[in-house]
Amino acid sequence: MKARAIAALFAVAALGLSGCGGDDAGATGRGTVTVFAAASLTESFTTIGKDFEAANPGVKVTLNFAGSSALATQISQGAPADVFASASPANMKSVGTDGTPATFVKNQLVIAVPKGNPKGVTGLADLTKPGVKVALCAEQVPCGAAAKKALDAAGVKVTPVTLEQDVKQALSKVKLGEVDAALVYRTDAKAAASDVDGVEFPESAGAINDYPIAVLKDAPNKTTARAFVAYVQSDKGMAVLTAAGFQEP
Repeated sequence: MKARAIAALFAVAALGLSGCGGDDAGATGRGTVTVFAAASLTESFTTIGKDFEAANPGVKVTLNFAGSSALATQISQGAPADVFASASPANMKSVGTDGTPATFVKNQLVIAVPKGNPKGVTGLADLTKPGVKVALCAEQVPCGAAAKKALDAAGVKVTPVTLEQDVKQALSKVKLGEVDAALVYRTDAKAAASDVDGVEFPESAGAINDYPIAVLKDAPNKTTARAFVAYVQSDKGMAVLTAAGFQEP
């Protein structure tokens, strides 16, 4: 905890002293920092972004949420971004970073079902029952890769009615009543607790995703980007993330 507090102090110091020189937008400690983040971070990073802006007047945080694989593709194709927070180390490895990415949280799957669990889903095997419609993330998406690992571990073969490009899209199928269940992150089920229930299953313990974060190699605003990454890892940032259901690394 002390390390996070020190990191946060350095982040503030970096912003305060950055006006002394440098030729990028971040050298003023102001301007916009553009953050590309996994869809499962939507609620947490929206809060953290606002908190970071409040702590650093003159800074604007712009957030782009999508599946990690889609974000990595956008970055590789030249989309201007300062920070990448991925739901999988594999997607992070496909982009150029300024320094070594740091794992800042972990996340675990649950089975999201409509409120009241009308199909009586209690585990992965129930997803194969006749009449149970299931949504999964596509395998190239971190939540899809984790789902495949969990299903393989359980020896369960699920035929989904839809494959989605990020976890929020899979969850929305449950919320809209289009499917009876979806494998999503615990944090997403918690964020949608008014609409869905989250069913825990033991195989998820063997398919936990690490979430790395890094300043990008071609970041237009590296100084403020580094401060944002430090803030995410500070006590204040971690408090938001753990309250959402993320696990500390």
